[in-house]
Amino acid sequence: MNRMEQLFFVESGRVEWRDVPRPELTDGQDALVRPVAVATCDIDTGLIHGNVPFPGPFPLGHEGVGDVVEIGSEVTTISVGERVIIPFQVSCGSCARCRRGLTASCERVDLGAKYGLEPFGGPWGGFLSDVVRVPWADHMLVPLPEGVDPIAVASLSDNIPDGWRTVGPFVNDAPNTSVLVIGGAAPSIPFYSIAIAKALGVEQIDYLELGDSAALYDKAARAGASTLMSPDEVRTGTYTVTVCSASDVDALKLALRATEPDGTCVVNTVFFQDDVPIPMFSMYTHGVRLVTGRVNARAVMPKPLDLIVNGTFQPEAVTDAIVGWRDAPDALMARPQKLVIQR
Repeated sequence: MNRMEQLFFVESGRVEWRDVPRPELTDGQDALVRPVAVATCDIDTGLIHGNVPFPGPFPLGHEGVGDVVEIGSEVTTISVGERVIIPFQVSCGSCARCRRGLTASCERVDLGAKYGLEPFGGPWGGFLSDVVRVPWADHMLVPLPEGVDPIAVASLSDNIPDGWRTVGPFVNDAPNTSVLVIGGAAPSIPFYSIAIAKALGVEQIDYLELGDSAALYDKAARAGASTLMSPDEVRTGTYTVTVCSASDVDALKLALRATEPDGTCVVNTVFFQDDVPIPMFSMYTHGVRLVTGRVNARAVMPKPLDLIVNGTFQPEAVTDAIVGWRDAPDALMARPQKLVIQR
């Protein structure tokens, strides 16, 4: 068959299945993968509900696990029938940047190349489809370890690595590390940050929710955090690592104030403006480091996957609902939550 179905974001509040050409192998290093478990990213939730300014129509889905159905003549480490995790960003694995672990900025594709967000990431299609073409398959595709549930790890493409990079590189002395996570109604990444910090041995993890969902406090507690009910409860200059997961200037300033001298504040959300004021003099005098930017997902993926395999990190606790493939449109129109859509 040379046609397939693919789910499209059309406009805020509207998605639909469309009949489109089935992708084909275009290079010997390509593979074709049939997605079997696709998770919603936090940016998908914002997109569908009108909070992310990307115009449709374009294919949806960039977190998922699938089965390899066809490989190019030069693919040597991936086999037909193998179950694999697909990183959401496209990278070659061999250019100078990829060799340095900067797989979000591969030199062989346009900056930001990714699945499921065509206005920014280019025409790579989306995972909510019958088949997706994956270039540089030997590098891109990560075999799913035996015994690991594909539904549990569908977000290893993006949100789980994004959670790992907020805390993983900065937990060097877990018993003496403290973490504050500030959320703003994002349904997954802040809670992966909490669960990964817990898996790494951090004991003091606090969570403040700036959105209007009490359910997210319950999720934070299940992931392993103590909950703060007001910004007034955040102690100035006391956290080794602060994580700002709210696209709000006041949240960023709060996170920076809460970071201890020579600590690190990580922003893993998107501010859609360039004129965000930050307290540079205070950051300088206290030695506070501010880290932001796109996650290098393919380089990071093995690290949280190791935590999953050894049993210290259970990402399925962050998932709110599992729905069938044909139920995807109705589920996506529901209130923001972390979904896994299974075939």
